[in-house]
Parts: sequence; structure tokens; C-alpha cells
Amino acid sequence: MADSYVLGWILCSVMALVALCGVVLRRQKWKGISMRTEPVKTVLTRNGECGSADASHADIIIVGAGVAGSALAHTLGKDGRRVQVIERDLSEPDRIVGELLQPGGYLKLIELGLEDCVEEIDAQQVFGYALFKDGKHTQLSYPLEKFHSDVSGRSFHNGRFIQRMREKSASLPNVHLEQGTVTSLLEEKGIIRGVQYKTKDGRELTAFASLTIVCDGCFSNLRRSLCNPKVDIPSSFVGLVLENCHLPYSNHGHVILADPSPILFYPISSTETRCLVDVPGQKVPSIANGEMANYLKTIVAPRVPPEIYDSFVAAVDKGNIRTMPNRSMPAAPHPTPGALLMGDAFNMRHPLTGGGMTVALSDIVVLRDLLRPLHDLNDAPMLCKYLESFYTLRKPVASTINTLAGALYKVFCASPDQARKEMRQACFDYLSLGGVCSAGPISLLSGLNPRPLSLVLHFFAVAIYSLGRLLLPFPSPKRIWIGARLISGASGIIFPIIKAEGVRQMFFPATVPAYYRAPPTVK
Repeated sequence: MADSYVLGWILCSVMALVALCGVVLRRQKWKGISMRTEPVKTVLTRNGECGSADASHADIIIVGAGVAGSALAHTLGKDGRRVQVIERDLSEPDRIVGELLQPGGYLKLIELGLEDCVEEIDAQQVFGYALFKDGKHTQLSYPLEKFHSDVSGRSFHNGRFIQRMREKSASLPNVHLEQGTVTSLLEEKGIIRGVQYKTKDGRELTAFASLTIVCDGCFSNLRRSLCNPKVDIPSSFVGLVLENCHLPYSNHGHVILADPSPILFYPISSTETRCLVDVPGQKVPSIANGEMANYLKTIVAPRVPPEIYDSFVAAVDKGNIRTMPNRSMPAAPHPTPGALLMGDAFNMRHPLTGGGMTVALSDIVVLRDLLRPLHDLNDAPMLCKYLESFYTLRKPVASTINTLAGALYKVFCASPDQARKEMRQACFDYLSLGGVCSAGPISLLSGLNPRPLSLVLHFFAVAIYSLGRLLLPFPSPKRIWIGARLISGASGIIFPIIKAEGVRQMFFPATVPAYYRAPPTVK
């Protein structure tokens, strides 16, 4: 009898202990999810950083507050979503790329209601390009006749533009912008539930949301679990700022087809001009021991237009020389419930054509339109399946700009191969013809005509134009051989890029089932 009482007492004790543990665990879990329940108060700190007092449980977490992250936060916040943005450093960025927004990107900025972010930062209007080669030059204007006079490209200091967008997104009461470093994604049974991050003062915190969007840039440490990253680094940019420099064509980007690779000039304020010197390969001359300054003065300076020469040398002598690797990475996502990749963390192309921000803003428009019909984001597997259409719907703009950037860079780089030389010269001459020969390619580059088929037609029109010049008036065996290699080389440039982009999604998106995916119905 006594044994029965003892056994009963032990069982009761165990059950009470289990119940107590359950209560404690539920309370801890509840604390972890709702640790930010006070109303959001947006603030602007003394050093210009955007922030807010606290945030409630978010619908969406955005990792990174660069161009893509800030624009996305404002867009989703304006649609009524509760958004938490976690950015590693909220001080003003200082970069040498992301400074030229094409007209197609500016139209997307208007569509998102962010066009005022290029105001009050001394941004400059850009109306086209000037192309220089071997002492000759040609002007390529954007086809803006059908648009409002305010529509054009914009060039600016990247950091100023980003800060304006951060301020605008942080002004929304349902957007919480804070500084912290996301260390990992929180996964439960194959579904991303949120993030773990370290705050500015070193605290380790977790944040939970129905959808986590990773926009942490080209150096992303989170994308490996969400895509198959194949990053290529074909070259590096060496950046300089020229002061009070008068470019040959005002309000135009300037591209010099130099040996071994292109040199870019474009205004970033009313008194400053950005110079980007492309250095092929992954190794660049050392800045510390003076090799870079010597390279710029002896190899690069003789190839810049005479009007820019003195300002260029003065900028080199001033010594504020910076470098940045140029990365390209095709989009190869692993659809993951509860998470999505965007911006440079998701897809990169050579920055020669300045198309990165246009692609990012276009992607945001596509995602916004997909999410608008949804009131509930909690069914992660269903949402993941629905958002597979995002990868197809983004293709016309993204694949056109990506393919053009990769192909144009390879054509513009100097080569000892005679066929490549012919292709390079033919490209310059083709663009110099004017009419559809210049308006077509420049409309593709500007993001105003995102049609992959048009891109392929113009690319091979250049190749055929070059072939015709070789074979006329009298073809010789040597010229026929060069022509054959030219066509083969052109195919070898563009077809691998198209393959990486996805032939079916690029040219026949309507044949992809995800293209027609309807919003999930609420049960």
C-alpha cells in the first residue's frame, strides 16, 4: 500500500514538473517573438543615422538597407505591411559604384513613389553617352522623346541617395529600421522563421516574421542557403573623383574604349566627376607602393580625352584612389519557404552599363504587385510556391540588362585576336551610324526597352555588319577565315550568358507554369 502511495507521489511530481517546464518554455517562446511590441517611433540620430525606438512583431524582415532594401522597405510599408529592417551600418555609405541610375530605373523609382530621393543630393541629369575610340567620338542619346521632360538618367553620390531612401522608409510608422549584423537565418522544419542578429551594442537577439527578404549586397553571407552562387570577378574598377572637370559632352556618361579595357567618366555632383578605370583580372596594381598611381599616369592618362587629361592627373596626384572588384552572378535561387533573395545578394552583372539599380527597382515592382493581393503571409510553403512566379516575371528586364552588360564588356575590352578587334571596331561604327542602330541598343541599355530578342538581334546585327565590311568588296581566304572566327566569337560571347540566364524564362516566359500562378486563396 505504501509503495502505491510512493509511486503515485512520484508520478504526480513528474507530471507537475513537465507542466511547469511547458509553461516556462511557452513563456520564453512568447517573449522571443514579441519582444518588440511598443509602437514604432521614427528618429533621426545626430550623426544622420535613421532609426526607431522599437518595433512590433513584423510581417516581413528585410536584411540590409542599401538601395534594394531601403526601397523595398518603403514600398511594403506603404502597402500596410509591418516591416523590420536590419542593416549592418546605418551611417552614410561611401562607394564608387551604384552612382548612375538609368532612365528605366528612374521610371521604376517614380512608380514606387521614391522619385524625390534624388532631390536635394545634387544629383545630375544624364541624357545619354559619349563613346570615344582612337581619337573619334560619337554621341548616343537616350530615346526620351515620348516621356516627360523630367525623365532621364540620374547620377549622384551613392551614399546620399541611400540615406534619402532610408529616411523616407523610416518615416513610415510601420517600418522599423535598426542597426545590427544578421548572423544567421532561423530555420524550423525547412521553413525560415526569422533571423538571429547582433545589435550595435553587442546583444544577441532574434527576430521573427512570416517572410524574410535578404538584401545584404554583393558580399552577402546568407545567400548560400538560398541560392547556388557562381560569382565571377572578370575585373576591378579603380575609382577617382575629378573636381571641376568639364566633360566634352555635358550631362552624359563618357566611355573610352581604351587598351586594355574601358574607362568611364560621369558627373556625380555639380562639381565632381567620377572616373572608373577597368583593370582586367583579379589582381590590381598596389596603391600603397605607388604602382597604381604610376599605372594610371603612364597607361591610362594618355588614353583619356585631352579635355579631361589635366583633371585626371590632378586626381591621381591627390591620391584618393580606391578599388572595387566587379562581380557578376546569374540568379540561381533555391525556392525556400519563408525567405527570398533580392538585390546584389541575388543577382549581379558587370557594372559597365550601370544597370544594377534598375534591375533591383524593377524586381521590387514585380514583388510588390505579387504581394499586394495577399493579406496573410503565414502559410510559408504556399507563399513560396506562389512567389516562384517572381523569378519568371522579372526576366524581361533583368535578363536584358544582365546579358547586355556581360556581352558589351567582352566586346569593349581590347584583344590581340584579329576577329575580336574587328568586332570591337564594328560595334563602335555601328553605334555611330545613328538612327535605329544607336537608338535600339541605347534603349536596351537604359532599361526603356527590356526585350531580350531585340538585344540578340542588335548583337548579331553588329557581327553581320562587321562581317560585311570584311568580305566587301573582294573576299579573300584570310578575310573569310577572320569572318568565320568573328561569328564564332560573337556566339561564344552571348550564348553562355543567355544559357546562364535561362533560355526558356528569357525568351518564352509564357511557357513556364509559374508565370500563371495565382495568389493562394485564404481558407
